[in-house]
Amino acid sequence: MKTGKGAHVIRTPGRRLWKRPAFVAPAITLALAALIAATVLTLEPGARPRPAKASVTTTSSEGATTATTRPSATVPSLSPGPLYSAAVKQQNSLPGTSAWRIGSNANSKVISGFAGSTYALVGQTVPLYITTTAPSFTVTAFRMGWYQGLLGRLIWTSPTIRGLVQPRCPILAPSNTVECSNWKPLVQMHVTSAFVPGDYLLKLVASNGDAQWIPLTVIDPASNAAVVVLNAVTDWQAYNAWGGYSLYHGPASNWPDRATKVSFDRPYGYGAGAGDFIGNELPVVELVEKLGLNVTYVTSVFLEQHPTLTLNHHVLVSLGHDEYYSVTMRQALRNSVNHGGSLMFLGANAIFRRIRFAASPLGPDRIEINYRNPYQDPLFGKDNARVTANWPAFPDARPESSLIGVQYQCFPVNYPMIITDPQSWIFQGSGLGFGSEIPHLIGSEFDGFIPSSPHPANLEILANSPVLCRNQPYFSDMTYYSTPSGGGVFATGTANWVATLAPACIPSAGECPDPATLAITTNVLEAFGAGGVGQRHPSVPNALSVYSNPPFGPLRPVQAPTSTTSGTSSTTTAGVATSTTGSTTTSSRPASATSTTSASTTTTNPATTTTIGATTTTK
Repeated sequence: MKTGKGAHVIRTPGRRLWKRPAFVAPAITLALAALIAATVLTLEPGARPRPAKASVTTTSSEGATTATTRPSATVPSLSPGPLYSAAVKQQNSLPGTSAWRIGSNANSKVISGFAGSTYALVGQTVPLYITTTAPSFTVTAFRMGWYQGLLGRLIWTSPTIRGLVQPRCPILAPSNTVECSNWKPLVQMHVTSAFVPGDYLLKLVASNGDAQWIPLTVIDPASNAAVVVLNAVTDWQAYNAWGGYSLYHGPASNWPDRATKVSFDRPYGYGAGAGDFIGNELPVVELVEKLGLNVTYVTSVFLEQHPTLTLNHHVLVSLGHDEYYSVTMRQALRNSVNHGGSLMFLGANAIFRRIRFAASPLGPDRIEINYRNPYQDPLFGKDNARVTANWPAFPDARPESSLIGVQYQCFPVNYPMIITDPQSWIFQGSGLGFGSEIPHLIGSEFDGFIPSSPHPANLEILANSPVLCRNQPYFSDMTYYSTPSGGGVFATGTANWVATLAPACIPSAGECPDPATLAITTNVLEAFGAGGVGQRHPSVPNALSVYSNPPFGPLRPVQAPTSTTSGTSSTTTAGVATSTTGSTTTSSRPASATSTTSASTTTTNPATTTTIGATTTTK
């Protein structure tokens, strides 16, 4: 999700747009463009990671330094295990419950809270910081999985606890950081052996029935599961405006008054306290556990602290929105690929914002830093590799396409995905052929192939979908490439993918979960999780040819209607007929393509609200 005001637009001939912030000088931009245009990589060049440390020596203000010990966890070097796990199958055969859900009784004004860490190990005690206007409350812990379709299993229930209204959280200047380190921990939750490693929702229920969640990942640092799922807590926190400030806006929804540092020491102000977990991550959790895959879970923060963990697993799965990466996090993924591991990017806009961490009064790596403007970052000119500009931007441009294969393009859109390489093993059993469309799958953000950006030379485009974004033509691309070390990298190119895997999916107009995306995801999970996918399924390079000759041609900008009849206007451009009635747009393609109906899209500046089905997201 991208910058609002102050963005210039540079067009690449005939197709794509690349945005640069207004603060990048034109001379620098031209030099950078020339450098990128001359670079086509088979593998990403070696990054310059900050060495992993046992302690951090920084504070949230990045002023005076104080040593803080990291949570104790040893990640041994292990060979990845088998694809399937009897323990996972047995776990999900246990009784489940729907009691984890929160409906109309979600009310953060009555009760809310946060955990003292984004993750925990069995044997540790996690402090829970909770504020409530109710006289009392309880906490219940649910492990999330399949559990016969109920998706949750009750693990622990607290006694009734006396309520407390915690003090107002200070807002630290000049970074506008809301930090609730002045709260008292009302619950000390001991993580016993009953807490099977996995993703958990802690349900806070006030005595009047109002409720919120606290998300927590229970980690097994000694796991060598074939599949490791990454909970993108850095992304959740970036969009968290609890207390008035996120990395996007302040109380006035004005870009300049946003926070440059956000703290995990506060509740999540959206998702009923669960951040982005329910919509963008839970559908994959339930799928991998339903399949009985040998799976384990980590958070972005744990990856930062233990980057070698990726070498213990065949595949790391990045979920629906995984935008915020530190240097160490990104290099961990690159190391995995270089050593034969695989990566699945099931969303779009991944690895776009560069961040770094600092300690808060409650512990290490509890502050997430992202200045956007490199000149404001105190590390500018001193350690440019860690300056928190966008990854594709000055002063240390390393576009995400060099690792993922595709690069972020634009927002918001709502278009079908069009399959162009149905012979690929990835589509086996999906029922899809050349030109098949999956309705509403491209959106609200999307990625595309840009030949002038660094990319793997053997990149294979699987789906090439023309879209219009802000009335400019683009393509969204699903891609795959194999690596010389035997791994593979798969990217869906769209942020809507994970939502279609849910039992009550929203973006797809068809059956839930969508049978096509379910088949594709299962194929890739099983092939990547078995290891050696690059040897069994080498990619077939076609990216440059598809880019030069897109099978279905680009959509053209829609011209203003010359006449209106009964509230309906129509235009025809490049053989694509488009009619608009109210807020519903229908496009039809020539030949074998089927017609699709897009949902309504509303755009306002500087904040943008997109409505897809029943899902509303504000950027």
